[in-house]
Amino acid sequence: MSIALRTAAAFVLLAVAACAGGAANRESYTAQLDRLTDECRSRGGILTPNDLSVSGAQTSGAPERDFVCKINGQPSSRVRGA
Repeated sequence: MSIALRTAAAFVLLAVAACAGGAANRESYTAQLDRLTDECRSRGGILTPNDLSVSGAQTSGAPERDFVCKINGQPSSRVRGA
């Protein structure tokens, strides 16, 4: 086998291994969204699309950029003068 063919085969093998290794460590979009929703609810908020998502822009692929936690309710005790 020629050196060029061996080099090409090694390059392809390394490229495939690099792609396969990173995918297992990443949480899926849905799993991240569920986690963010639970965290937001635990603080008394509701997860809503950010302004870019509402305007029709495509999602970024990262729910922490696509959604915001809106918390409505009582102002803090500093503001109320308690």
